[in-house]
Amino acid sequence: MKVIKLDAIDSTNAFLKGLSSKQDLENFTVVTAESQTKGKGQMGAVWASEASKNLIMSILVKDFLSDICQIFNLNVAVSLAVIEVLETMKIPDLSIKWPNDIMSYNKKIGGILIENSIKSDGTIISVVGLGLNVNQTNFENLPKASSLAVISGATFEPEELLMLIGTGIEQKIELWKQFPTTLWDSYINNLYKKGIPMAFSAQNGTNFMGIIQGVSDIGKLQIMLEDDSVVAFDIKEIQMLY
Repeated sequence: MKVIKLDAIDSTNAFLKGLSSKQDLENFTVVTAESQTKGKGQMGAVWASEASKNLIMSILVKDFLSDICQIFNLNVAVSLAVIEVLETMKIPDLSIKWPNDIMSYNKKIGGILIENSIKSDGTIISVVGLGLNVNQTNFENLPKASSLAVISGATFEPEELLMLIGTGIEQKIELWKQFPTTLWDSYINNLYKKGIPMAFSAQNGTNFMGIIQGVSDIGKLQIMLEDDSVVAFDIKEIQMLY
């Protein structure tokens, strides 16, 4: 695993995408930065992070996805890799808030953003961005955010986490070749608020109650509604109210 370390960058994902378009990088090349000025989350949300206190990384994944319909498989593998590393750090009550926010209790401690490029020959190259709140303790105006330090009362070494998570992603992708169903089941079992009645907001602004049942193979959230029907929602169509 080759690691490229930067002091400050607009976005590690953008840097790695640009670099991979210009040269043939080895699989699982990682870019990390002490700070980034234009970090993004899902749906264009801004990912704010204090310099030098957190883990900001992007990792290149090649030769895994062979079909556009399989894209969510990478979300599953990466989310599980992060969760398992944090379990070894004794971080409590971990879960994955669909599609790929990392939670401890009811607080978001990390987020994953995967960007895919389809080449002219049909191959898919992915850049997996991870922002993980490690030693930051000030989350003013971010009531749903927390960090490993706040939750555990300890401090952590971001570089150690980077190596463990990078290795974990490699291992999960290798494991996928043999046990895809097992990994999918593990992802579903780790879903935040699975099986619990929750309020949701639809794209048209209406609110409704539902119970998370699972995730479809193309990554849609499956929710049982009050009439006992199960409907699958895309990320643009629904927001969990918690």
